[in-house]
Amino acid sequence: MTRNIADIRRDYEGGTLDQTQVPTDPLALFDEWLTLALDVEPDDANAMTLATVDSQGMPHARIVLLKGVDDAGLVFYTNYHSHKGSELTNVPHAALTFWWPKLSRQVRIEGRVERVAEAESDAYFSSRPRGSQLGAWIATQSVVIPDRDWIEQRQRRFETAYDGQDIPRPVHWGGYRVHPEMIEFWQGQPSRLHDRIRYQRRDNQAWEHLRLAP
Repeated sequence: MTRNIADIRRDYEGGTLDQTQVPTDPLALFDEWLTLALDVEPDDANAMTLATVDSQGMPHARIVLLKGVDDAGLVFYTNYHSHKGSELTNVPHAALTFWWPKLSRQVRIEGRVERVAEAESDAYFSSRPRGSQLGAWIATQSVVIPDRDWIEQRQRRFETAYDGQDIPRPVHWGGYRVHPEMIEFWQGQPSRLHDRIRYQRRDNQAWEHLRLAP
């Protein structure tokens, strides 16, 4: 390694985050932050780290794309037979992390996970580009394969099979909704004196929010 990464530094600056000014519903604040992030860094604003846990308690994380937000939670789509799909079957809880460097903002979300309704998965699948629809059939996600040629041969087979036809959604592919139980907003500030507001569900399902030390 030619550079000492311990010497990499940046001073974070951004807007303020005042616990007396934030909304009672954290998803309203999340929508506000996401909207601004989409304006400032539109290519990757909906990218998020998804962390799951397997049956042995080992954590696993990867980047996925947020594809929907509503009052119930946050939605992403994947192959149900993938590693993350298997992990969510065994332990239906997950953590999400969004990082928007140009805004010096991070959001952490934790909650239970369930599959979205089939009609919702069908509607989203039909909106995807044809190449992405085919990809859901071609990619047997997380399975060990011999080489790139295996994928390309499989691609040609499915392109031929669905030539001139609508492509149906595979039964092994669809959406998950993360129902938040905790949402933490982090706003970077100079000298590492960051603003942090954490929302937590009470037993009655109402939200409470507290300010945390940096």
